[in-house]
Amino acid sequence: MSSTAGKLVTSRSELELDHPNIEDYLPSGSSINEPRGKLRLRDLLDISPTLTEAAGAIVDDSFTRCFKSNPPEPWNWNIYLFPLWCFGVLVRYCILFPLRCITLAFGWFIFLSSFIPVHSLLKGHDRLRKKIERVLVEMICSFFVASWTGVVKYHGPRPSIRPKQVYVANHTSMIDFIVLEQMTAFAVIMQKHPGWVGLLQSTVMESVGCIWFNRSEAKDREIVARKLRNHVQGTDNNPLLIFPEGTCVNNNYTVMFKKGAFELDCTVCPIAIKYNKIFVDAFWNSRKQSFTMHLLQLMTSWAVVCEVWYLEPQTIRPGETAIEFAERVRDMISLRAGLKKVPWDGYLKYSRPSSKHSERKQQSFAESILARLEEK
Repeated sequence: MSSTAGKLVTSRSELELDHPNIEDYLPSGSSINEPRGKLRLRDLLDISPTLTEAAGAIVDDSFTRCFKSNPPEPWNWNIYLFPLWCFGVLVRYCILFPLRCITLAFGWFIFLSSFIPVHSLLKGHDRLRKKIERVLVEMICSFFVASWTGVVKYHGPRPSIRPKQVYVANHTSMIDFIVLEQMTAFAVIMQKHPGWVGLLQSTVMESVGCIWFNRSEAKDREIVARKLRNHVQGTDNNPLLIFPEGTCVNNNYTVMFKKGAFELDCTVCPIAIKYNKIFVDAFWNSRKQSFTMHLLQLMTSWAVVCEVWYLEPQTIRPGETAIEFAERVRDMISLRAGLKKVPWDGYLKYSRPSSKHSERKQQSFAESILARLEEK
């Protein structure tokens, strides 16, 4: 009975988190001029659970939840577990982390000592050079996965080089590309990054046909769209990989897919990626953490556990729009990876409204409901 009661309490607390208190979103009594003796919105919400739940669903900020990393629950809370936790910290930081750094450094040594001569000396033999560079990129990505003690399970047939096809996947972190690249050398479309990541983008990853863009440049959209169409028509180009969400989401949700990948008049191959958070949360919150710190977090964890599903290729149906096609593919990925769909545009992450604007919208929402109720 005690365990059952505990489950009920947990379920109730989870429901309370999913449905925030509507009172927190309503303006104070002084902010709305209410005639004395008339029924107030607060009174109606108190006596109508259905109306309360509906209003709570409207004002609930499910958008913010898509980009929140959930901190692990502390388990070293007593004198018996704390020494074990300290021992684990010593093992991870003093033994595993140095070994992983050595592994990654060794991988970079092999890669650079091979990539630089191949890239420089085989410029007249493009077919052979691309083939060798493809193998080397897959190899260095395998070293990256090994440096996290990555445990990755792949389901489905391995991607192949074919014209008129594009692969799309949900996006949690930049390591999604590394996890997929160690199996197949994809040409990915990605935001241009500064620092050492940008250097790799313009040199190493450029060799496999990757395409870069800058969100702040409107003209980049037309250039990228043209490059995408040219790439998918090539018979010897690496498979094209696109993350249509356009931003990193915390692997609990999927936001709206951009329709660009679904307007190329080619076969779309969905890929579902699901990370197990038993050891570490693989979500990269680029606003709070640099990619270097993100990698250090992964390298000081016990392991990164992940599953990848290569799903059945899809083509657009007669009379189906690109947006409907994108939603159908998103349904497949969300169902396979166990992710919740939300009707948000991921680019809002970079242009969120101000808090004052949100407060005005919330007050306007409450006043509009009250006015409609008074009319009736």
